[in-house]
Amino acid sequence: MSDILNSDILNLDVVIFGSGIAGLWSLTQLRKAGYATLLLESQRLGGIQTIASQGIIHGGTKYALTGHLTDAAQAIKAMPGIWRSCLSGTGALDLSEVKVLTDHQFLWSTGNLSSKLTSLLASKAMQSRVVPIYDRGMYPKVLQHADFNGYVYRLEEPVLNMESLILSLEKQNKQAILWLEPASKLSVSPIHPWSLELTDPKAGTLCLQAKRLVLAAGRGNEDLLEKLGRTRPSMQLRPLHMLMLQGVDLPPFYAHCLGMSANPRLTITSHQRSHREWVWYIGGQIAESGVHRSQEEQIAQGKRELAEVLPWLDTGLALSQAHWSSFLVDRAEPKFIHGLRPDKPFLHTQDGISVAWPTKLAFAPALSTILMDDLAQSGIQPSGNIIEKPKDWPIPPTPKLPWVVRE
Repeated sequence: MSDILNSDILNLDVVIFGSGIAGLWSLTQLRKAGYATLLLESQRLGGIQTIASQGIIHGGTKYALTGHLTDAAQAIKAMPGIWRSCLSGTGALDLSEVKVLTDHQFLWSTGNLSSKLTSLLASKAMQSRVVPIYDRGMYPKVLQHADFNGYVYRLEEPVLNMESLILSLEKQNKQAILWLEPASKLSVSPIHPWSLELTDPKAGTLCLQAKRLVLAAGRGNEDLLEKLGRTRPSMQLRPLHMLMLQGVDLPPFYAHCLGMSANPRLTITSHQRSHREWVWYIGGQIAESGVHRSQEEQIAQGKRELAEVLPWLDTGLALSQAHWSSFLVDRAEPKFIHGLRPDKPFLHTQDGISVAWPTKLAFAPALSTILMDDLAQSGIQPSGNIIEKPKDWPIPPTPKLPWVVRE
């Protein structure tokens, strides 16, 4: 590595790695607070995991369906309200340009629920989370069919267009996001404060010095830690095998199908491609249990599941002509015993390096607040310096939603 300290250096408070929701939210909030911050991304904007999200701002209802007010259910309960204030332009960040696909979702059952689940949904603990719907005219269109004979509940959790969310945050930080394209090189000194040397084949060399490095690159955190000579914190990957059904005149549908267990059998969100063409993006238990299936097997399972829970769906919709596809995506998280799901956002700081995983899209605001508090406790105050990337330094390519990538 060349002698960075003898070169022209951009002096920063924070350098963030990763342009998923954790990195972009933290970048926006830190810059708004006066921290001199730049973000580095080696993939497309939105990274891998964030752009693959269904866009659901969870409030913990599916965790509460276990019958226990788990740490996960309690920790995430406030998140939809925080996001709604930002989406209205009155919160910590201005997300008023973000496209909200729906401001609520539904829970539905195919028939009789277990007595335990029925009692739970009627309990006082769930009254603030779900509302039973008795008027069939208020059901989503898909469930208004005469053959449907189940239960429907309204769930006050919004669903966002992930592309518009990423682009809104990028728009607010255009001069603070740098692309490390495949031919670029990155060197980091082993001494704090951190000195970084970025080399781009066209833009040349850029030198940065930062008081804090924040690794918010999802599964990329492991490689970054290795590059920095660190082995902790350890990471775990929990994969999903997501399904996509693309067809003409599919009705918009945002809902979780309840089976006999608390974990939703299917979770469906809808995304419009053109005037008449929609994509149903399908997760839930089928995505978790399908990680060992081939693409053909997962698609076949998806067809069977829809035929069981929505048997009337093909009437007038020509589902036989619709296009199915699937893909695997990893959820990167801090390693937990037995590979269990973390309950809260995660931040670990040691020797000037913070490793961050939000663990859920909805937790991005909470993670950013934890990071801000951690910086203050470490004595890193906002310098107030306005730092912008060199004009000739490239910016990351725009995000591509999963169904666009796989055309």
